[in-house]
Amino acid sequence: MSATAAAAVVIAVLLDAVVGEFPRRVHPVALFGRVVGHVDRDWQRPRIVGTAVALLLPAVAGVVCWTVVVAGGGLASLLSVVLGGSFAGLPPVGSGLSNRVGVALTAGVVLFSTTSLRMLVGAATDVIDASADVAETAEGSPAADDSTDSVRSTTHDQRDESADARAAARALVGRDTTGFSAAQFRSAAVESAAENLADGFLAPLVAFAVGVQTAAVIGTAPPVAVAVGAGAAGWVKAVNTLDSMLGYRSKPVGWASARLDDLVVWLPARLTALVIAVAGLSPSALARARRWADVPASPNSGWPMATLAVVLGVSVAKPDHYQLGEGDLPTVADARRGVRVVTTAALLGALAVCVAVSAEIDWVIEAVATAVVPTVTFSVVASPAMTFSVVASPAMTFSAVWLPTRTPTSGVVVWS
Repeated sequence: MSATAAAAVVIAVLLDAVVGEFPRRVHPVALFGRVVGHVDRDWQRPRIVGTAVALLLPAVAGVVCWTVVVAGGGLASLLSVVLGGSFAGLPPVGSGLSNRVGVALTAGVVLFSTTSLRMLVGAATDVIDASADVAETAEGSPAADDSTDSVRSTTHDQRDESADARAAARALVGRDTTGFSAAQFRSAAVESAAENLADGFLAPLVAFAVGVQTAAVIGTAPPVAVAVGAGAAGWVKAVNTLDSMLGYRSKPVGWASARLDDLVVWLPARLTALVIAVAGLSPSALARARRWADVPASPNSGWPMATLAVVLGVSVAKPDHYQLGEGDLPTVADARRGVRVVTTAALLGALAVCVAVSAEIDWVIEAVATAVVPTVTFSVVASPAMTFSVVASPAMTFSAVWLPTRTPTSGVVVWS
C-alpha cells in the first residue's frame, strides 16, 4: 500500500489542529443532520422506516465521500495536464503522482469532516474550567461574614457559575445537569471525552483503515483504495450521527440506527480503551477496567470510560445509572490530566492507523489462506492401480488406492 492513505490521515489531523471544524452552515455532518431531522418525527411504522433510514442514508453518505475523493484525484490529474505539469510543481498525469496527491488531499478533507478532536478537547476543558469556578466560588464563601447581603451575593454568584458550567456541559453531554456539583460536572467531562474519542475520532479512522486494506487485498489500485476507505469513514460517521439524533428509547424510529451503531463501534471502543491505557502509561488499566466495562447500558461506552477512570484512579458516575472505577469523583487536576490522556491517546490512535494503512498485508492474507485452506489433489494413475489423495495444509495427508474400473486417465484439481 502506498503512502497516500497515511498522508490523508496526517492531513486530517493537521486540519483538525489548525482549523478545528468546518463552519456549521457548510459542515458535512451538520448538513447530514438536517436530512436526518426530517426523519425525526412520528411514523405509522417507525421500525420499518428506521431500518430503511439506517441502511440507506449512511450508504449514500459513503458513496458521496468516495465520489469526492475519486473526483479530487481526477481533478488534480486534469489540472496537471492542462497546466503542463506546473500545477503545484507536479509532473503530468502519466506519472500518477498528481492523482495520488489529489486523492490524499481530498481524502484528508473527508476524514477531517468525519473526525473531531480539537472541539472535543475544547468542550471538555470548558466544562472542567467552569467546574473549577464553581468550586472556587463555593470554597470562597465568606465564612466569617454571615450577613444576609453577603450570603445572598455568594448564592447568586454560585448560581451564575453553575449556569456557566451547565452551558459548557450542553456542548458535551446530553444528560440533565441541573443540580450537579462541581465534581459531577468534571465526571461528565471525563466520561464524555473518553466515549467521544471512540465515537467521534477513532471509529471513522478505524473504518478508513479497514476500507483501505480491504480494497487493497482484492487488488484495487491504491488511489481507489483510499477512496474506499474515505467512503467507509463517511459511512461510520453517518451511522454515529443517526444514533446520536435518533437512538433514544423515546424514538422508535431510531431503533435500527442504535443497534447498527452498537455493532459499528464495537471494535473502535475497545481499541480506544487500549490506546487510553497506553497513553496513561498504565497497561494493566485495560484488564482492570473489564470489571466495569459492561455496567453502562451501552455495550461499548463502558470500555473507554472505565479505562480512563482506572488510569486516573478515580470514579466517574452518571446519577441513577452507573458508577465506574474506584475512589472519589475527579478533582480539577484529575480531569485535566484525563483530557491530556485523551489527547495523547487520539494521536497514538492516528499514528497506529497511519501504520495500518501503510502496511503491506497481502502476504499475510496469503500465508493465512495457505495455512488453513485445504489443498485437494485428485489423481488417477494408469495401471495397475488408481490413487486418490487429499493433502490438507500444512502437513496432513489422506490417500487411498484401488483398481481402476475403466480406462485410466489422470488430472489434478486444486482448491486454494
